[in-house]
Amino acid sequence: MAEILVLVDHIDGTIRKTTLELLTLARRLGEPSAVLLGTGAADATETLGRYGARKIYVVDAPEVESLLVTPAVDALVDIARSTGPAAILTPSHSDGRETAARVALRLESGLITDAVDVTQGEAGPVTEQSVFAATYQVTARVTQGTPVITVKPNATAPEPAPTTPSVTKWDVALGPTQGSVTVLSRTPRERGDRPELAEADMVVSGGRGVNGAENFALIEQVADALGAAVGASRAAVDAGWYPHSHQVGQTGTQVSPQLYLAAGISGAIQHRAGMQTSKTIVAVNKDKEAPIFELADYGVVGDLFTVLPQLAEEIESRRG
Repeated sequence: MAEILVLVDHIDGTIRKTTLELLTLARRLGEPSAVLLGTGAADATETLGRYGARKIYVVDAPEVESLLVTPAVDALVDIARSTGPAAILTPSHSDGRETAARVALRLESGLITDAVDVTQGEAGPVTEQSVFAATYQVTARVTQGTPVITVKPNATAPEPAPTTPSVTKWDVALGPTQGSVTVLSRTPRERGDRPELAEADMVVSGGRGVNGAENFALIEQVADALGAAVGASRAAVDAGWYPHSHQVGQTGTQVSPQLYLAAGISGAIQHRAGMQTSKTIVAVNKDKEAPIFELADYGVVGDLFTVLPQLAEEIESRRG
């Protein structure tokens, strides 16, 4: 079977969920090979093998920690030219998209970004995407070179397929660093108990209708009852009610969870573009004409200050 390169997203050897999803999708296309940059190879091998990686290419050089995406680009290009993979998959976050674009340019290959599904077609991988602010769903395939594809989080559920991968230390001649951005120091970001917004299976978001920073405690209450991440509309973050890192939308984080609950959000196109690919959408809004109801699978016309406390109570009672 053809080899499929998967760029591993990890933190000191702890594999992120997006990589497990990519390995699951890669098995539809061929035999997954994981490209692991930086330290932590020993810790990562067992997890990567459990989700179907047949090979692991380890690239460990000082430049990996001191530069941004350049080492990943150099490594993927070098490995691809040596192995001739049928496709290259990367996570669809800022680093993953930049890496993919630069790899495609060097390989003179086609590039597809923000895929929400990948399947094997007669002429190679076929992707599904949301385009024009999530107004249309399209299918596409690369017609030149090695397909380079970035895949959005939650495109599929990670499925184990245990194997014992071979591990190869890959020495890459990294390109000149002149003009490159160099990392001078790193400070770990403080993380709470809630899931990461982009990767969460469930997201509860609040908008203008929350009517104040102090009222986001109600959004957090429902999110914690579900074990969900907390999101916010642009109007809410611009008003200073919630941090900008939680903004969902075209200019914020684009999410595609199994469940998206929008409370007090009207559903402007900017917000819809960031969450319209969610599998199930639930809207709570007292305005029955709110655009959010046009794409909601379930809608509640009512005051969120009445609906959400009852919802949180019901969730807790069913879980208890």
